[in-house]
Amino acid sequence: MAKPPPAVEPAPVTAPASVTDLGALAARHGLTVSGARPSLPVYVRQLWSRRHFVTAFATARLTAQYSQAKLGQIWQIMTPLLNATVYYFIFGVLLRTKDGVPDFIPFLVTGVFIWTFTSSSVTAGTRAISGNLGLVRALHFPRAALPVALALQQLQQLLFSMGALAVILVCFGQYPGPGWLLVVPVLALQALFNTGLSMIVARLAARTPDIAQLTPFVLRTWMYVSGVMWSVDKVVGGGRLPHAVAVALECNPAAVYIDLMRFALIDSFTDSRLPPHIWAVAVGWALLVGVGGFLFFWKAEEEYGRG
Repeated sequence: MAKPPPAVEPAPVTAPASVTDLGALAARHGLTVSGARPSLPVYVRQLWSRRHFVTAFATARLTAQYSQAKLGQIWQIMTPLLNATVYYFIFGVLLRTKDGVPDFIPFLVTGVFIWTFTSSSVTAGTRAISGNLGLVRALHFPRAALPVALALQQLQQLLFSMGALAVILVCFGQYPGPGWLLVVPVLALQALFNTGLSMIVARLAARTPDIAQLTPFVLRTWMYVSGVMWSVDKVVGGGRLPHAVAVALECNPAAVYIDLMRFALIDSFTDSRLPPHIWAVAVGWALLVGVGGFLFFWKAEEEYGRG
């Protein structure tokens, strides 16, 4: 009688590989997560290696900004000048903010030009990621290059406009002198501050697009308290404001950089009109916002362009 065939034991069921095993396998073969955030030193080196792209991108955006307008690049000068004209009649003439302010027109025009540099950098930062999604999703590069390039574009525009500002100052009796050399460190500090601020709003707007709609109202409020059309030292010096409010107005970063530029360019704007320790405050704001904004933006490197 034939023996029955031996029972065939079922093959053991292999458990699916765990995520940890897959991660170890990928690491063993040198595979990394696509778009993973690099370490901070590596990220800085990557950004530095793209410096030529940053410069070219900023210059191209600046050239194309007014390419459809008949007056072209002249609008880089006309826009702040028209704003200054409007502010002069509304605030200087109607509201009499020019009373007691020597050289009010150079005072006002300088404030408008320097304020425009900051406000334009912030506005451009809100579109740094959302306005370049195709570039962000198609190419691998440090995303900080975009807000840095847009801040550089605004600096280039300001430097272009500074020639017109110099002509206006000379027309109203403010001639070049040794103090004008202070323009260089003031602009360097403000540029660092603006770049950090641009990176902060770039990350916020990439996550919450409504930030771009809210920004104009925030900027308008900030402008009104920054002494663009009125003298901070005149309001604060009267002793009519609480001490905390006076300190907040004096340490307002926009007002700090505007007053330092006025101090450099306008003879009647002497150091007696500057708040104490203003250079330390200017350096502090530049380092705090510039470095802090860069770190804040780098922390979310993996999130840009996703979703």
